[in-house]
Formats: sequence, C-alpha cells, structure tokens
Amino acid sequence: MDLQGTSASGASGASLELASLKLAKSQQEQEGKASLQLLESAADVPKASSSNPALGANIDTYA
Repeated sequence: MDLQGTSASGASGASLELASLKLAKSQQEQEGKASLQLLESAADVPKASSSNPALGANIDTYA
C-alpha cells in the first residue's frame, strides 16, 4: 500500500481548493467594487424637481 501517493494527491486537492477559494474571494471583491461604483454613479444623477410643488399632486383619471 502506497501512502505517499495518497497524501500527495490529498495535498494537491487541498492546494487546488485553496486556489479556488482565493479566486472566489477575488471575484467577490471585484463584484463588490463594481456594485459600489454603480451606487456612487447613481447618487450623482440629479433628481427631477419642479418649481411648483403642487404640480403633479392631482391625477386626472377621467382622460
């Protein structure tokens, strides 16, 4: 029975799992940064406002 071969493949699997976790973390960080950029760019959009606050207060449903 060759135990060294088994442990070598186990170590290889662990290193692959670690690499996969690092890639997943990196992907989550990139998505988080993109989400923050999207939110910040949406905050820069001016809101539509009217000089007359009563404008649009009543809705004519008998058109």
